[in-house]
Amino acid sequence: MKILVCISHVPDTTSKINFVNGDSEFDTNGVQYVINPNDEFGLTRAIWFQEQQGATVTVVNVGGPETEPTLRKALAIGANEAIRVNATPTDGFFVAKQLAEVIKNGAYDVIIAGKESLDYNGGMVPGMIAGILGYNFLNSCTSLTVEGTNVKAVREIDGGKETVSTTLPLIIGGQKGLVEEKDLRIPNMRGIMTARTKVLTILEPVEASVNTKAVKFEKPAPKSAVKLISPDNLDELINLLHNEAKVI
Repeated sequence: MKILVCISHVPDTTSKINFVNGDSEFDTNGVQYVINPNDEFGLTRAIWFQEQQGATVTVVNVGGPETEPTLRKALAIGANEAIRVNATPTDGFFVAKQLAEVIKNGAYDVIIAGKESLDYNGGMVPGMIAGILGYNFLNSCTSLTVEGTNVKAVREIDGGKETVSTTLPLIIGGQKGLVEEKDLRIPNMRGIMTARTKVLTILEPVEASVNTKAVKFEKPAPKSAVKLISPDNLDELINLLHNEAKVI
């Protein structure tokens, strides 16, 4: 079984976020980048298939040379090889077209992508890839088992979970539940040293239209000051909730 894991290169959630050029561009200075958390759950599940069923695991990213440390970390975790499509990930459709080309040429059986990336939260790419290629697709996937060409999966739906059966080839939009946080792997020294010798292939992008553009970014408004009311002054509390907060 050949598995392709799509990796997004995203800012660490502890990084301080700023914008430049009239709030039209993200300021990357001083920002630490990591594997997108939803993608890391998928990568860990792929490594399980590698260890238990002899699958080969390839990771892929659309991005410039600055994303290679993130791919090397994925290799250190256990992926067999990596691919970088040498292009700026301008929008979801552009990225989906690049990944679809890699999938088509690589004849992968299972393609695992995070249901959304931590930075833009678009949630578009896995479904777009499936639409381009005509593959089966499951989003918000929290469990995945594969026997031959048959697949059983569980996905989150409004108000509960749904168990489905399908066949390969398959694209999933994964999330926490594919593995738990305690099962995520930290690269050890052996993995880091081995990753240096693993193949990282650089591909040039295929032609694809860019359909969206970020015009301006805006930070959330700062929180207003908190008013503390004595527990003995319930009348004042009710007055503020009614006349100022207007929640009762």
